[in-house]
Amino acid sequence: MPRARRALFALAALSAVIGTAHAASPTMFRDAGCGCCLKWLEQVKGAFDQKAAVVNAPDMDAVKDKQAVPAALRSCHTVVIDGYVIEGHVPAREIARLLREKPKGVKGLAVAGMPTGSPGMEHGDHREAYQVMTFGPGGQRVYASYAASGG
Repeated sequence: MPRARRALFALAALSAVIGTAHAASPTMFRDAGCGCCLKWLEQVKGAFDQKAAVVNAPDMDAVKDKQAVPAALRSCHTVVIDGYVIEGHVPAREIARLLREKPKGVKGLAVAGMPTGSPGMEHGDHREAYQVMTFGPGGQRVYASYAASGG
């Protein structure tokens, strides 16, 4: 299956995982040369009943600026879904939780950088500790923490 089609298929899967929140079709913005974005998408499983778009954006900083992603929380890809912004390698279960809970003052979730072991960034059984952060008018706070593991 061609790479772009796999990406669309996987992003549709993300929609299905979070579909119980009646999410709108997601759009992923990514640098065309980034492979980990597609690996992140491939991890999402479930039914494939929504349309999705993958946009290869030549100026990702402009995308992140437009979506008000704080500089300290930026990563490689940006997804817009149901009015929320998902920045970087956020686990699907945290996205589902966000869309279910709809916390006030939150514009989105982010995993800053590209921590080893986060979804799409696996290298054996090693995982760096990382945090999923909220951001928006309500400020920033830790939404979930993932401990380091492996060797």
